[in-house]
Parts: sequence; structure tokens; C-alpha cells
Amino acid sequence: MKVSVDFDLCASTGACMQVCPEVFEVRSDGYLYVLQEEPGEELADKVNEAADMCPTAAITVS
Repeated sequence: MKVSVDFDLCASTGACMQVCPEVFEVRSDGYLYVLQEEPGEELADKVNEAADMCPTAAITVS
């Protein structure tokens, strides 16, 4: 599984971080960081939920 974020679309709302903090983090600078670009399958459900909750559809999981 590979996680990609279109940073041109990302609004850094933190919704993804609330669902899956193992993979997504909004830091004090206000920007989203992807902590694991290729998380393990054990995080698949959380990563997909985070992508679904993204208000700007900036997260892609492949």
C-alpha cells in the first residue's frame, strides 16, 4: 500500500491525523507530513478511512 498526498489540494485540517496518527501528522508549522509512505497492511483500514474523510480528497491510497 502506498499513500500519496496532493499538497496543492491539502488544507491541513488534521482529519486524517485524527484517524491515523501513525501515518499522518499536522505539525506546528501548519503543514501535513506523511510519516509512512508505505504503511503496513495492519493500518490499511485506518489509512483508507483517513483518505475517505479528507475534505479536499487530497489523499490517494494505491
